[in-house]
Amino acid sequence: MPRLVSERTVLDALAAGQSTLEVPAGALVTALARDTAKAQGLTFVTGSGASAPTPADPVRPPSAPVKTLAVGCDHGGFDIKDALVAHAASLGWTVTDVGTHSTDSVDYPDFAYAVARLVHLGRVQYGLMIDGVGVGSAMVANKVPGVRAALCPDVFSAYNAKAHNDANVLTLGSRTMGVEVCKRVLAEFLAVPFEGGRHAKRVAKILDVEARFLPGAEGTV
Repeated sequence: MPRLVSERTVLDALAAGQSTLEVPAGALVTALARDTAKAQGLTFVTGSGASAPTPADPVRPPSAPVKTLAVGCDHGGFDIKDALVAHAASLGWTVTDVGTHSTDSVDYPDFAYAVARLVHLGRVQYGLMIDGVGVGSAMVANKVPGVRAALCPDVFSAYNAKAHNDANVLTLGSRTMGVEVCKRVLAEFLAVPFEGGRHAKRVAKILDVEARFLPGAEGTV
């Protein structure tokens, strides 16, 4: 039995006609695996035969204080960062600024990680990272478990990222977007709620895929 119990593990057990699935001590059980097992009547048990406790979701950040935002940038995004921090504050958000604090050349992965880390730890509700184009920062942030970062060059992209994908980090490009466009995109991102419904299962599948690559999940890829 792998140390990760994913939706695939549950479906394989059901296909084999099982009504219970033994879960090793310390195994990671994804949210989608739990939901699928509950819906299909499959019970998780430990080696002793007792019902297995529900482990913490390894890729879903803990609940964060509402209306809290981490903001970061590299030297390419510095010129518009202060304007976006002020805009978020005017909308009632408490901002944690992780830098950079000048136009001196820096490496965007350092600041994208700092933003994503705060989201992962549940210290903030959302993150914002600005670099020259926004692509590199999204790549970095998406390496952090529990983070769903989206580069949104327009308002509709921001709406879709939040409403359908439950994004929790927004990346922007200072060299491809004007500051006023960035303000509108940020406002949309912060205002739109996740719609849930049919989108919830798809987001759960994102988390399920991510969990397969966590330590202890060897053999489940």
